[in-house]
Amino acid sequence: MKIIVLCGGISTEREISITSGMMICKGLRQAGHNAVLLDVFFGSPDTDVFSNAEQSYDIEAEIKKIQSYTEKIKSVQEKRKEFFGENVIAICQSADIVFMALHGKYGEDGLCQAAFDLAKIRYTGSGALASGICMDKGITKQIFYGSKISTPKSVWLGKSDSKNLSDYGLSYPVVVKVCNGGSSVGVVIVQNADEYDQALETCFALDDKIIVEEYIKGREFSVGVLAGKALPVIEIIPKTGWYDYKNKYQGGATTEICPAQISDELTEKMQKVSEDAYRVAGCEAYARVDFMMDGAEKIYCLEINTLPGMTPTSLIPQEAAAIGIDFPTLCDQLVQLSLEKYKG
Repeated sequence: MKIIVLCGGISTEREISITSGMMICKGLRQAGHNAVLLDVFFGSPDTDVFSNAEQSYDIEAEIKKIQSYTEKIKSVQEKRKEFFGENVIAICQSADIVFMALHGKYGEDGLCQAAFDLAKIRYTGSGALASGICMDKGITKQIFYGSKISTPKSVWLGKSDSKNLSDYGLSYPVVVKVCNGGSSVGVVIVQNADEYDQALETCFALDDKIIVEEYIKGREFSVGVLAGKALPVIEIIPKTGWYDYKNKYQGGATTEICPAQISDELTEKMQKVSEDAYRVAGCEAYARVDFMMDGAEKIYCLEINTLPGMTPTSLIPQEAAAIGIDFPTLCDQLVQLSLEKYKG
């Protein structure tokens, strides 16, 4: 199968996207597919990208080329108005499917998915609506509330709204996070007013809308969902601090235990909530649902990630491995599950 692995872009998660893309491309080629990397923002002057890559393809060289584009982003943005790079739409139209290895803005937020829908391009993961819903933590929260999915108490704030926590029944410590972000970029745990003011400044510099939510002290878990069915629960234990950007992507910074060492009852409950969250948000093919559990073993659903990371330290590959699904097989399964969207 001819597959474009779409990565890069211009979000704050560009480098993680490139790493995900590299791993996915390797996995798909090991699974027997003619997979080729493509930077969504820079594209390629060559529209026939598959013929020369059918037998051999230097992934490492392509990754270095894509990484070299990063320093050019600002200058390119100043020269052109459109988002998609050279020949991106035409190249993606020539593929059997596009594997979305994008993270963050213009990748996970449904905009790229909507453009692909209009261009009749098949792609992995959820559609435009579910992607937009899950990318916006404020909207996701409203869906959780309406569906009675337990989630930390929070408030959705714009720049002109009152920032007084007592107006919303909140008190320190709280978590301040941007509405549209991922990889814990723009997430700050604050203990006092000075930290709160600084967190507001940091987060509003990244997004016009933010979430302020109660801080849940306890254990952190995640559950991948494939085609509506939950994978084993994984527990995330950072060696220092919390599960921030560094602890997510620096090898050895976090211990992950899968299956998580919790009771069968808690496992089944967390898996059920994951499947419910996936369903009510309208997700397709696969997603990852994140949780906190307090000292009383009450679980809180934090968010849904519709394009989870596929790096060496990412969670869904570890969960799949726990039930005997190796990485190339997982990549192939995600393609096959995504193709189901386009049948009949």
